[in-house]
Amino acid sequence: MVSGEGSKGVAFFSGGKDGLYATHLAEKKGIAVPYLLVLKTTIGLSPHYENLSELKKLAGAMGKKLLVFDMRKGSEALADFMASLGVDYLIAGDVLLEDHLEWVKTLAEGAGLKVLEPLWGRDTLELAGEMLDGGFEYAIIAVRKGKLSGRWLGYTFRSAEDLERFLEANPKIDPVGEFGEFHTVVLRCPLFEGSFGLRPLKVEESERYTWLRFGLVRR
Repeated sequence: MVSGEGSKGVAFFSGGKDGLYATHLAEKKGIAVPYLLVLKTTIGLSPHYENLSELKKLAGAMGKKLLVFDMRKGSEALADFMASLGVDYLIAGDVLLEDHLEWVKTLAEGAGLKVLEPLWGRDTLELAGEMLDGGFEYAIIAVRKGKLSGRWLGYTFRSAEDLERFLEANPKIDPVGEFGEFHTVVLRCPLFEGSFGLRPLKVEESERYTWLRFGLVRR
């Protein structure tokens, strides 16, 4: 059991449920998380980064500083950047993807930070239910082509019943979309002051995804 009382961390942030739930669990362990780190990817379009203006609203609702790092500078430069923040932990929301976990560990080692991956190895159905029971509400903002229909864009998970309905219709999809089947934005959680409604603006297409440009409206 990690006890981080008095420690600080930086958390990877996309606006999605897994990273924010990991941040929430870190804070419950006593780790202050003043920084949220968005990565500008070099490996294809990110539906999260394309909605960066709305992610800033989420950071504001948490009173946290949003940092953006361009991955064209490379992983070594990212490690140096994180080392400059004066924090103790790197927090991420990986669940089952071993390659990404190893990358996070390598980054943290280069930055002289400890890794906190509080979702790692969890049963994903149990984890999805736990998030919903814990006050998380989240909506689908991207679907992987060939995996999930675009008609699910905007679908909002508010309860166990919403999760059950989604899984009944999509029995081959992981409950948290751990294999990239869908991506989400969090609309309500214990970290936020207030909550948000999702306002779809435009459906976009990329090589990999069908995704939403969206606005977040304070509720």
